[in-house]
Amino acid sequence: MAAGPASLPAGEPRAAWHPGRVGLDEELDAAAQAASAYGRVSAVLAADSVPGLRAYLVCLEEGEERGWLVLDASLAPVAERERVHEVASIVVLCELAVELAEDGQLEALQAQLAELRLGEGPGGLEAAQEAAAQLEAVIGTPPRLASPGYLDGVGAATLRLEQALGEHASPLASALASHTGTVQAFVAEVDGRHLVPLR
Repeated sequence: MAAGPASLPAGEPRAAWHPGRVGLDEELDAAAQAASAYGRVSAVLAADSVPGLRAYLVCLEEGEERGWLVLDASLAPVAERERVHEVASIVVLCELAVELAEDGQLEALQAQLAELRLGEGPGGLEAAQEAAAQLEAVIGTPPRLASPGYLDGVGAATLRLEQALGEHASPLASALASHTGTVQAFVAEVDGRHLVPLR
């Protein structure tokens, strides 16, 4: 079961997340089955907030509100607040990276660079176009697994793009930097609506 549009608070990124390794689709289905004891499951998102330490962030519907549950690799509910925060943070950061790209930030930048290159000659724009294409490749397409490695890759590719742009602004980098509050609000929601008491 993949993340759906209701996986984040209203107005927040809605990019669907699917794991990127063979067998993870089955893991998501198993996580949904395990979490169904707590309510109607509407989304399951896989994350490796620590390399090799799999967890699942599950969104469940509670009437008109949503509840959240983090399951560990054995599909047992997680009760440690710090671990829940880690998982929620990595998921929302990856959601943001994809959502901002899917909103056309990268596509718009690449179009602007192409226009500038046609009007002003190659200059340093060829390097910027290449860096934008590399960032698009790093962001990739589903299936994906939310992880620090994925974010590091996006961050490094974004930095290369910023350096190649020189005086030109990077819409994606600016958008990512402006969403700190989104991450904090999402983590707070998962904490406040976690269906197993946290300690």
